[in-house]
Amino acid sequence: MTQAHVRYDAYKDSGIEWLGEVPAHWEVTRNKDIFEERGDLSISGDETLLTVSHITGVTRRSEKNVNMFMAETMEGYKLCQTGDLIINTMWAWMGALGTANEAGICSPAYGVYRPKKHTHYNHKYFDYLYRTPHAVTEMTKNSKGIVSSRLRLYPKDFFQIQTALPDETEQTAIAAYLDTKTAQLDRKIELLGQKATQYGKLKQSLINETVTCGLDKTVAMKNSGVEWLGEVPAHWDLKRVKEVCDINKSTLSEKTSPSYEFDYVDIGSVTYGVKGFIKERMTFDVAPSRAKRIVQKGDTIISTVRTYLKAIASIDEEVSNLIVSTGFAVISPRKTMANKYCSYLLTSNCIVDEICVLSTGVSYPATNATVIGDLFFLVPPISEQHAIAAYLDEKIAHIDRIVATLNTQIDKLRELRKTLINDIVTGKICIVEQGGAGALTRPATERG
Repeated sequence: MTQAHVRYDAYKDSGIEWLGEVPAHWEVTRNKDIFEERGDLSISGDETLLTVSHITGVTRRSEKNVNMFMAETMEGYKLCQTGDLIINTMWAWMGALGTANEAGICSPAYGVYRPKKHTHYNHKYFDYLYRTPHAVTEMTKNSKGIVSSRLRLYPKDFFQIQTALPDETEQTAIAAYLDTKTAQLDRKIELLGQKATQYGKLKQSLINETVTCGLDKTVAMKNSGVEWLGEVPAHWDLKRVKEVCDINKSTLSEKTSPSYEFDYVDIGSVTYGVKGFIKERMTFDVAPSRAKRIVQKGDTIISTVRTYLKAIASIDEEVSNLIVSTGFAVISPRKTMANKYCSYLLTSNCIVDEICVLSTGVSYPATNATVIGDLFFLVPPISEQHAIAAYLDEKIAHIDRIVATLNTQIDKLRELRKTLINDIVTGKICIVEQGGAGALTRPATERG
């Protein structure tokens, strides 16, 4: 029998909505019978600062001394010991909780709970249990507030949450098993992610080489005279972007009807290297003042603010009523340029990196349409432009399919990881040898 079908010998109804049936020998109890507030406060500030997020659980905020994060007072900062359950009171509804793997100190905004004496408690088991989706939903139901951004999980409400517990020996076995299995899954996810990243780099390298060197590797080359371009085919022209493209040629009038409806794209809606963008439907009367640039098929949009984000995208399909932020420069190729070649060139590393180099400002680097218009642009004969675009369309589509397959595999592994944790910590799957009233020896899947 496979691991997925190994169940406990007997089950009972826990009477707990988020758990359902549980192994018959597990204890049904409340958090108030397991935990108590620690209540110890820091007086020195020399401890390790711990932070809690819904992504990582409990981690170090910094290797630096906690005093780096407190301007004037230590009042209210809570001491935590290894194994304590720490809950971000304001963000428990998002799953911002977990157990500490080391002693430290945390914000007054967190709840710190230690196990009561003589309680069955393995902190890793509880870390897995209380970060499952159903457990987080239960935390949310018991939080106080009107909207999610104001929900708070106070100690008295946390203590009333019901749960079902195996004994400490079984908790320890479950935690050890999940440590091993999740590490294996995490490694597979990491390797697939590395492959996807490498294919992304291959994609950008292919674009960069093809738009600057062409398809025929035997043609004569010449020095472009531009450091960041290097040598280029001798028969290609070198012009400025503004000589072959229009920049920001169409803008919404301030007299636009308030009821005019359109799709809006902001800088945060574009991710470099990812095809497409996120659109938000709105009307002119409620749109932000920066919603002004009109775009059409064949245009390329380039962020001129926060240029380190590299928010650049091509408009490859027919669009209707698409407006982008004035934080973008909209580049529209003229008749001497093939739209797709122009788009590939504008999204190549050589152009993108040069835009970043020419940006000014430290915390909020920016450039403008004039700077982009003065960039050098490679102009092959129009027939070559079309050939280059067709070649890249085929190659990039192939790479994108590979990356999509890798991402699908990653998503499936992540879902498997989530399901595995949930089913084991809630007793839907048994991973231990059973004997008597749930006595444990070794993982069930290792039986001879």
